[in-house]
Amino acid sequence: MCLNRTLLTAVALWMFHLNIVVAQSKSPGGKSEVEFQHRYDIPFRITDGLPMTMVADAEGRSFLYVAAKEGGFRIFDVSRSPVLTKTIPIKELDSLHVMSLTQSGRRIYLALGNHWGRHESVGLAIVDVQNPKAARVLGIWKDKETGGAAGAIVVDGQTAFLAAMEKGLVSLDVSRPSNIRELSRLQPRLDFPDAKPDKTKINARGLALVGDLLFLCYDAGGVRVIDVSDPEKLTEIGRYSNPAMNGLPRAYNNIVVDGKYAYVTADYVGMEVLDVSNPRSIKLAAWWNPWTPQPSALHWFSSPGHANEIAFDSKRRLLLMSAGRSDLVAISVATPGKPLQVGTIGDVEDSHATWGLALQNDRIYLSYIRTLGIPFRADWAGVKAFDFQE
Repeated sequence: MCLNRTLLTAVALWMFHLNIVVAQSKSPGGKSEVEFQHRYDIPFRITDGLPMTMVADAEGRSFLYVAAKEGGFRIFDVSRSPVLTKTIPIKELDSLHVMSLTQSGRRIYLALGNHWGRHESVGLAIVDVQNPKAARVLGIWKDKETGGAAGAIVVDGQTAFLAAMEKGLVSLDVSRPSNIRELSRLQPRLDFPDAKPDKTKINARGLALVGDLLFLCYDAGGVRVIDVSDPEKLTEIGRYSNPAMNGLPRAYNNIVVDGKYAYVTADYVGMEVLDVSNPRSIKLAAWWNPWTPQPSALHWFSSPGHANEIAFDSKRRLLLMSAGRSDLVAISVATPGKPLQVGTIGDVEDSHATWGLALQNDRIYLSYIRTLGIPFRADWAGVKAFDFQE
């Protein structure tokens, strides 16, 4: 019976890929259409922490803000050769690791809480970067409950939405940084897409806010759409998971939305293009997956890529994704239903692997992490900057 199910699943996946999957790895003629030029490295020693991700100053100032996990929050002046100008250690952040961040105006919002720790708490810190070289913490919120960690954070005016991994989604009033106040929280249902899920694999991760709709990557729990028009009453109105992955490991990590389409990183099986014009009934428009065209549990470890963070260059109609061993992949979505790889950074065979990325005009920043060999080997940590052009 088990063999029959496996055979049927393989046949179904093969047929599905014939019709949906766009797995062309390069542009016509085999040439890369986007060229990347390396600018500089910011190496991280073991004592510096682990650079998870970063944002370039949203107001065009020459500063890079880095979430450095146990190394706290780090600010680099990148006007010339990068120089570390300010560190806020975790002892000033209620001993919580810095996992992600976002910027709104001249404030940086830090998502706090170690993904890989035990008995952790999730938190949020607000940092004043009016003068980045003299940045200071304005306020911290820490969950009273243990469990949970930081996936991502988005801010809309006086409200912050925090992806709290196993704790789901938390909305917070940040109008008074010295008195951050929890408004509500939502733990989306766990029994989708699997009726009997492994709860440890369902975590609130990447976020994208479009008007009153918050698109949430719920890891093995698919993509969820949350109505946040009332931050004190969060309501799930839509959900999606690729049916071709039923019975197989899945991980929706991060998402960007442009018009009627959402682009979602799906870890070891590439990137999905979703039609979200009706958020209550999301449809798969395309699936870019040259890495593991016939997924299995074992392919999680052998896949040459693990798509994680994603950015969208609207001018070029270009997606940029951090991709683990594959470092970075550039995908053209000039025709959203036909995603096409047009550029890469890195060598699958080397010992470098990415986690996060940040886009600023024609520059891309990639954060590299060390690992213990799972799901890939990586032994250099730091940030690399590249300029790119078509």
